[in-house]
Amino acid sequence: MTDPLFTLVTLAAFLVALALVHFFKTLDADLWHAWRNPVAAGLVIGIALRLVHVAHPIAFGLLLTLAAVYARHTGRESEAVDGMLIGAAMGAVAALPFALSKVEGPRAGATAILSGAVAGYGITFAAFHVAERRRQLIIDAITAIAAVGVAYLPSILSLPPRVVLVAAAALVPAVIVLAVFRQWPDVRAELRHEASLGFMTDADVRPTAHLLLRLGAGGWADKRAHREFVRLANKIALRKRQQRDRTDAMARLYQLEIIKLRMQIQEMSKIDRDVSDTMKRDT
Repeated sequence: MTDPLFTLVTLAAFLVALALVHFFKTLDADLWHAWRNPVAAGLVIGIALRLVHVAHPIAFGLLLTLAAVYARHTGRESEAVDGMLIGAAMGAVAALPFALSKVEGPRAGATAILSGAVAGYGITFAAFHVAERRRQLIIDAITAIAAVGVAYLPSILSLPPRVVLVAAAALVPAVIVLAVFRQWPDVRAELRHEASLGFMTDADVRPTAHLLLRLGAGGWADKRAHREFVRLANKIALRKRQQRDRTDAMARLYQLEIIKLRMQIQEMSKIDRDVSDTMKRDT
């Protein structure tokens, strides 16, 4: 397989893997609304750099950090792991215009993937954990430096470019999945608190928080309804974590959204119990 074809196939497989990881984390198959702005920004960066024949790590690191800032202000509010996922997708798309280059293709792909992942993580981390604008800018600057530093790795490693590209394409999804599993106890604790307040049943906590059990019906009559319930319940857990690092005014806005989401999951749970009771009576 030639280097251009190998690069295209690897980048395409990487984007498919990221899409699967996105679904695994969110149970949301709607990639368009989550990825459209970052992917468009990545493509613009890739085309611009290809036209001027620049594939330098500094260019990728800085431009992908700027694109991550743009995605933070135009996309959905999310957490650092989501930022890493979107940033990596943005980097892979930015590398596509270089895929036909035998010399730059594989190395540019690895450079863009790694720098995009770091940029997306750092920029989203700042938005998630820091309320003060000045501190966000400091973290953004540190993120840009880190993204540039990571972008240099494929150039300084004494490995074949193909190997470096495959390693980067395998490493990023694995890190994201590991981070998602590490979040499970926190999500479970938040949902247990919701159950103690009476907004969901104790029986729903484990199949809603557990990353594997939530893929099934969780004892619900409708599997699709259960997945929507899981998405809403996990959004409550996310908003509660975000709320702790915000000013009083912002915290009140988050609280209003949490109240709305609580009413939704309560109603969904009630409907499912009514459906289940009806089915039992019919049988």
